[in-house]
Amino acid sequence: MRISDLLAIDDLRLTLLTGDPGREFGTVHITDLPEPGRYLGGGELVLTGLMWWHAPADSARFVAALTRAGVAALGAGRAWLGHVPDDLVAACAEAGLPLVDVPVEVSFRTLAELVAPRLAGDVRDALGRHRRLVAALAEGADLTELFRVTAAELGVTGAVLSASGEVIVGSAGDPVGLAKAYLAAPRLPAVAGEHTIFAVGRGHRAAGWALACDGDLLGRADLGYELAACVGLERGRIEEGRRVERRLAGQLVAAALTEADVSELNARLRMCGIDAAEPYAVVDVAASTQGPTQGATRGPDPATLGGQIVEELLGREVVAAAGAGGAVAVVPLRESTADGLAARLRAGVAVLSALPGTRVCAGLSGALTGAAALKGGVEEAGHARRLAEARDGGVVTSDEIYTHALLLATVPGDVRRSFSSRLLSPLLDYDRRHQSDLVRTLGIFLDRAGSWNACAELLHVHVNTVRYRIRRIEELTGRDLSTMADRVDFFLALRDTVPPR
Repeated sequence: MRISDLLAIDDLRLTLLTGDPGREFGTVHITDLPEPGRYLGGGELVLTGLMWWHAPADSARFVAALTRAGVAALGAGRAWLGHVPDDLVAACAEAGLPLVDVPVEVSFRTLAELVAPRLAGDVRDALGRHRRLVAALAEGADLTELFRVTAAELGVTGAVLSASGEVIVGSAGDPVGLAKAYLAAPRLPAVAGEHTIFAVGRGHRAAGWALACDGDLLGRADLGYELAACVGLERGRIEEGRRVERRLAGQLVAAALTEADVSELNARLRMCGIDAAEPYAVVDVAASTQGPTQGATRGPDPATLGGQIVEELLGREVVAAAGAGGAVAVVPLRESTADGLAARLRAGVAVLSALPGTRVCAGLSGALTGAAALKGGVEEAGHARRLAEARDGGVVTSDEIYTHALLLATVPGDVRRSFSSRLLSPLLDYDRRHQSDLVRTLGIFLDRAGSWNACAELLHVHVNTVRYRIRRIEELTGRDLSTMADRVDFFLALRDTVPPR
């Protein structure tokens, strides 16, 4: 029952002094104890005759005890003091606790007796709604039908979204903005613009669903929780049915890596829903996050989480099997190309960056056809994912791995940093001491294929200045920039160093 429903009972002549009239309460509790918290369970309308009040400081202590206990609202009677103290009104306003003025002529017993049947009616309504929703589930209603029925029962409108901003069911004007608000919120539910966002389930937000309800429902959060719970039941049923598909995908990848017979691989491809002549690509994903997880104390490992994320990013059209380093998914290219698939992944990963501490590393093979190409595709995607990890996240395609960057990605980070420091530290030290620009000059000189004039033009200096700086670099490092070997060493060292500006 809401406070507004209580205020609408004419016989009670109640007045709201402060707080949200939309706040709901589930029971009525009468007390005049100065510290009643131990006898409260949360969600109550507490009625008090103010016999505990002796000085203004008493109000703050009493309200603090109610707030800690999770009380929904406070009703104050005038019989003892003849008025409701201003300090009690101020304490309730500061705590966000609705405060109702109960006239002298209205007894607490009368109030409780009038409210009890209405509360019982609320419970009966909730039970009836629950039975109807269970019946819809038992009859096999899909997510769209279940959401429609549940939202109508609760009088709530909105949408269910993936963490990357895809509308799964319902309607939303700015799904990407709502997804970012869901990912960035310190706690849920949270109000974002004209919506209230609830979490669906308790998994990592990066692979989760959000329920975006129209309007501010923080005062009626039970409605959002109930709708989110129903959606979560259907999502759990969908997930349960995908376990077999994930096992088949894992068996397909394992068979490809052990170089199984082509006919066997073709059969396994068909079991995964891909025809032998149909183009496909392989995605390898790992993900980690230290962000909010809807209460989960320990999340899945990077490969499992990566698999959950890639399934959501691609509209739950693929199934990913978790491997040692990352999750591997075989994705049919029925209505897209490998480039289109990469663009879709990048767009989704960009949205997920709104979750603090999130790092998604995805590698994508080129377009493949036939079972014989699968092993190479899995290896390509794995190399690309490792390069993404070396870049601290993002999506890397097979086109990008056939460069020096792949070689660098296979070298441990501490080894790369040590190599870079040894070669460039004399230049970095010199630049710091003399406020010079040797490291930047070196980078531009190499990028311009050793052209004195092109380097001078870009630096806006005379060509003789460039010649002087290059000689100084050679003196400080003992290297010869006229040789290809030393140029390559400097080029690679600069990949792990940010030149001073």
